[in-house]
Amino acid sequence: MEKDMKEDEFLKGDDTSGKGLFEVVLDEIKCIGLGIDNLRGQAYDNGSNMKGKHLRVQKGLLDINPRSFYTPCGCHNLNLVLCDMAKSCTKAISFFGVLQHSVPSLTLKSLSQTRWKSHIESVKAIRFQTPQIRDALFKLEKVSDDPKIKSEANCLAIFELENFEFLLGMTIWHDVLFAVNSINKSLQSKDMHIDVVIDQLRGLVSFL
Repeated sequence: MEKDMKEDEFLKGDDTSGKGLFEVVLDEIKCIGLGIDNLRGQAYDNGSNMKGKHLRVQKGLLDINPRSFYTPCGCHNLNLVLCDMAKSCTKAISFFGVLQHSVPSLTLKSLSQTRWKSHIESVKAIRFQTPQIRDALFKLEKVSDDPKIKSEANCLAIFELENFEFLLGMTIWHDVLFAVNSINKSLQSKDMHIDVVIDQLRGLVSFL
């Protein structure tokens, strides 16, 4: 009988080397009653201790079952695509720089380089509240006694939030990030079917 595994369960790994993590994964597979000979795939992010070909989790499972083919994590790859998109365009770099600069001042959603869902949340927070945020910056400029804060608030309100390129970039990035985030959710759903996701990825490529 298979043991029921808790949803979104985390496994404790004190040894984060490839060998240590492999032993944790192998023990869990045995614990929940799955036959490792039936394993047909494994997928991880780009961590060398997971995907590496020598003394890593991928290598350990392939040694036991050569049919457990490794595939890079689709969600992580989408994150990398977005990172490359943002870093290859000077306007994107400028846009997210302004966004990150605005976030601490307004306690909006902060950015994360590894979880790009945070970017859609950050963009959405400003995308649909731009006038209110602009008003809040003007109010901050008036009430603050700190010259630096007054200056930064004024610059953000006038030269950034009223800037056409910033507003256009915000609209474009919101649509792009929303589309990618939808695919990410499909890839992580329990009832995901690979043929459906392939069609969705093709649609995403066409959209981009």
